[in-house]
Amino acid sequence: MKLAKLFQMQTELDAYIQRNRKEQTDVFREKGLALLVELGELANETRCFKFWSTKGPSERAIIIEEYVDSIHFILSLGIERGLTNIKTWPQSDDTMKEKNVTEVFMSTYEAIVTFLNNPTEHHYRIIWQWYDALAFHLQFSNDSIIEAYIAKNEENYERQKRGY
Repeated sequence: MKLAKLFQMQTELDAYIQRNRKEQTDVFREKGLALLVELGELANETRCFKFWSTKGPSERAIIIEEYVDSIHFILSLGIERGLTNIKTWPQSDDTMKEKNVTEVFMSTYEAIVTFLNNPTEHHYRIIWQWYDALAFHLQFSNDSIIEAYIAKNEENYERQKRGY
């Protein structure tokens, strides 16, 4: 999947948000925590770890919306660190896809924290690989991810206009 369009859309949204903020501060760590929270919300909607419950996952539309909430923050973190030269989504390897979804979530958390503490392109690419593995397990196509991202991007603009 090509990332240039998504980076551009996220750059524009970030600039819009920044123009409307009262103070101009570095928000890298805040965006990192937001990404971890969004990943947790995604896991919660899949219910993959809730061995004690017989209730199934949320509707697919809710799960993909949580997934792309994370994508917004991954893109934004890359923009913050000048890592927008990544043109295509780094693909996961078979060992990543072979893990069960709970392990994929945990490895994704670990990759995010590693990047936040050492924000290199190498660590950034690993986050994208784990998100690819999540997409594989959640059976999201590239087209469905892009479509959901665009819809959520538009919603984020509307939220900003309403003072969200």
